[in-house]
Amino acid sequence: MNKIITIIVLSFCFFSSSAQNIPKWKVIDFKQYADTAKVDLLIINLWATFCKPCVEEIPDLINVSAKYGEKIRLIFVSVDADKDYPKKLKRFIKKRHLKMNTTWLNETNADYFCPAFDSSWSGSIPATLFISKKTNSRLFIESEMSADEFEQHIQSFLLEKK
Repeated sequence: MNKIITIIVLSFCFFSSSAQNIPKWKVIDFKQYADTAKVDLLIINLWATFCKPCVEEIPDLINVSAKYGEKIRLIFVSVDADKDYPKKLKRFIKKRHLKMNTTWLNETNADYFCPAFDSSWSGSIPATLFISKKTNSRLFIESEMSADEFEQHIQSFLLEKK
């Protein structure tokens, strides 16, 4: 029962987030969310405001994912330093007029949180984790993606058979 309540609260906080409210999540929150998300494909993009390739790919990721409506859910996870949360993140999103589901990773130990997202993650960003809810498959990309690359990955997951 407590797990269900936690998930409901996390979902409410996440989906009511805006530039004014950026929830902070622990690794366990992402795991719980991924386990219960009701979408065909969950995409988690790890980024930071100081990362030029991250910033450059954000508009493409937003635009491509918008084509797929409810089939996919794209979550942007900021790994900015705690001193930058939430003011710098809010300014960043507001200045660029971005409509993005954003959370902040409330973890400081990269030796813990990197392998929690993917065992191969060295910690470099941008990094994107695709989780297929249909087939329970995953793909981790540790580099910037073009709009075409991003769309190809989405298509490959959505076309997968159980």
